[in-house]
Amino acid sequence: MKQQKPVLLDAESQSEGFRHAREARRNVLIEDYVELIDDLLAEGREARQVDIADRLGVSQPTVAKMLTRLVAEGFVTRKPYRGIFLTEAGATLAESVRARHQIVEEFLLALGVDVCTARMDAEGMEHFVSDETLEAFRRAMKTGRLAP
Repeated sequence: MKQQKPVLLDAESQSEGFRHAREARRNVLIEDYVELIDDLLAEGREARQVDIADRLGVSQPTVAKMLTRLVAEGFVTRKPYRGIFLTEAGATLAESVRARHQIVEEFLLALGVDVCTARMDAEGMEHFVSDETLEAFRRAMKTGRLAP
């Protein structure tokens, strides 16, 4: 059976796809940091630079740089000797990222992907999936068309 070559999209559609991917890549770190800070705070712990570095597997100077950016963009506040806290915008973003992650992970589980793989894959996919695709995932799971 001869495999058909993919059809090249028009330039505008293709550039929009690449633009969307670039924008998502720019936001991945912000979203990961904000979500982790929210997780640490929700666990009843302080969100400290050292904890963030340990959990993300990066150096403390890397975290310090990102925290400066998060403060400048209005997602977190820092209090000397007290740790890092989310602003209202940061909490809203963390909630949104967590919801996207949950939908993607549930979808992967519904496809029969094992729990560990679904969790790890969802961690990357959550940043790139569109609202339209998330809604399609929800509909497919709600109708039960994906039972493993």
